[in-house]
Amino acid sequence: MPADTETEAAAPLETATLRAAAALKRLQREDGHFVFPLEADATIPAEYVLLEHHLDRIDPDLEAKIGTYLRAIQGEHGGWPLFHDGALDLSASVKAYFALKAIGDDAEAPHMRRARAAILAAGGAERTNVFTRVQLALWGEVPWRAVPAMPVELVLLPRWFPFHLSKVSYWSRTVIVPLVGLLALRPRARNPRGVTVRELFRAPPEQVRDWIRGPWRSSWGRFFKGLDTVLRAAEPHFPRFLRRRALARAERFIAERLNGEDGLGGIYPAMANTVMLFDALGYAPEHPHAAAAWASVRKLLVVEQESAYCQPCLSPVWDTAIAAHALAEAECAEAEPVRAAVAWLAERQITDVVGDWAAARPKAPPGGWAFQYANPHYPDVDDTAVVGMLLHRHQEAGGGTALSPAIARAREWIIGMQGRDGGWGAFDADNNHSFLNHIPFADHGALLDPSTADVTARCVAFLAQTGTPADHPAMRRALAWLRREQEAGGSWFGRWGTNHLYGTWSVLCALNAAGVPPEDPAVQHAAGFLLSTQRADGSWGEDNETYAAAPYGQYRRGTASQTAWALLGLMAAGEAGHPAVARGIAWLAATQGENGEWEEPSYTAVGFPRVFYLRYHGYRQYFPLLALARYRRLAAGNDHRVAWGF
Repeated sequence: MPADTETEAAAPLETATLRAAAALKRLQREDGHFVFPLEADATIPAEYVLLEHHLDRIDPDLEAKIGTYLRAIQGEHGGWPLFHDGALDLSASVKAYFALKAIGDDAEAPHMRRARAAILAAGGAERTNVFTRVQLALWGEVPWRAVPAMPVELVLLPRWFPFHLSKVSYWSRTVIVPLVGLLALRPRARNPRGVTVRELFRAPPEQVRDWIRGPWRSSWGRFFKGLDTVLRAAEPHFPRFLRRRALARAERFIAERLNGEDGLGGIYPAMANTVMLFDALGYAPEHPHAAAAWASVRKLLVVEQESAYCQPCLSPVWDTAIAAHALAEAECAEAEPVRAAVAWLAERQITDVVGDWAAARPKAPPGGWAFQYANPHYPDVDDTAVVGMLLHRHQEAGGGTALSPAIARAREWIIGMQGRDGGWGAFDADNNHSFLNHIPFADHGALLDPSTADVTARCVAFLAQTGTPADHPAMRRALAWLRREQEAGGSWFGRWGTNHLYGTWSVLCALNAAGVPPEDPAVQHAAGFLLSTQRADGSWGEDNETYAAAPYGQYRRGTASQTAWALLGLMAAGEAGHPAVARGIAWLAATQGENGEWEEPSYTAVGFPRVFYLRYHGYRQYFPLLALARYRRLAAGNDHRVAWGF
């Protein structure tokens, strides 16, 4: 990069990098790991309140704090959005209103009247999604015919059957099994305060006849609507012994994967359904299974002085791995904070549990990492690749070989998890039976876990960093898949982060690690996309509406995490000396707080596109540090090539 630009940027760059590193190190736990809050929309805090009322385990002080949180995130439109500054979401709004009324808010209070008007204008509670209608049915607010037919007997179906639990994603599997038990038993929420929300319906629920309706996305949708009608008529005639057997199978599935206080699947919906199912089955609260399930839900609470909310899950492995990557870049890969993080992570590799992933890949030996503190049946390919790259970098810096077996096991598992299409999904292989996304139950359109560009890129980067040549069969197929997936505008879709900035950064890092030169047309095209989407102030930002119809790579404001992704992508593309990179670095330095942190209210991550979005509170801290430190490292050396896959 030009000498004058380098000199001008050096002082604020150094200050910003040192501040950010110090701020991040202050947040490291004593045992070496990092964990930051993981925030979603109003849905899960509201569901937690309703769960307390379902069980009659009301904690008034906690619920008052959750009420404060829900009121604070109500949108100007009167309802609740799926992400910061987003449009009203009907289902989230109905649940938030329901929870506030359960907490004790007067239905005629101004905020409740605004919410009710917005909900009715959007179609009323009868037009909510399937999961919301299940909640309403459990409270007797809608008839059970408002819910798609999902007989518990489906857990008995053979693997060759078109619908089988192994054919849906891990998150769907762990949510569905306890849920179909609830649908079979149809328990009624205790509802000790007699709360009802009939005022949210435009038509009396008992008069609604079109609960299960389109728009159908394909002929499959019309087929499954017909099948739903048949199942609804047939289900009351299923043999009782078959129902007992199915409930026992569901109960056994859950017990085998209960996962202690980390919960079934490590995700709130599965945990909450498990709590309610155990209650419906007659488990006493002190029963070990019931107590563990309840503890797992409570572990997700973030309780502050004035407000509280419930997280969808916990992200310690992801947070620790990326924070350690950032500190390795800022200091060195054998620095004590990195060493402590690596030691913590190394202990959590899953080598003794053959999880659900083995249904599709029985010959792949276990060797992955989960996303949460513990989730041994469901290791995450993305986490495994990121942890593997960190362990390899740490080992290379120290010159030892103690981590070699762990890296080798991770590599073997990841190669074993590659899909037939050449890409990787997050938790399962070849989980791409797309017709299942058209069943009435799957109105969220996220029942599956197919290959994605961001996860595939991480696997390519890990394999390349650990010495796998580009002509290795797994690499050759993966690189070909990534090239096919590049968008016409040069970007890649970001499944787990928002959106084309995330996907493009991920793939550019992978291509660089695999030795694809900056002159390659795919790299040039992608760099052009990033350069074209930089904002006038030097930042980057992308709206979650890009998962619908908004222009790729654009937003009303820049964000620290997305700016960092764009910068990291450009540096991986060989553009460290481009003026746009210097402007982006300057923006990060200028917007950093005196405490070394950045503010970022925007949601820049994704659970399910168009349905569920996430705000990782760590993203605003460790990604900007990684970008600043990498730029500083490249500016100080003669070789401007990024040496690592992440």
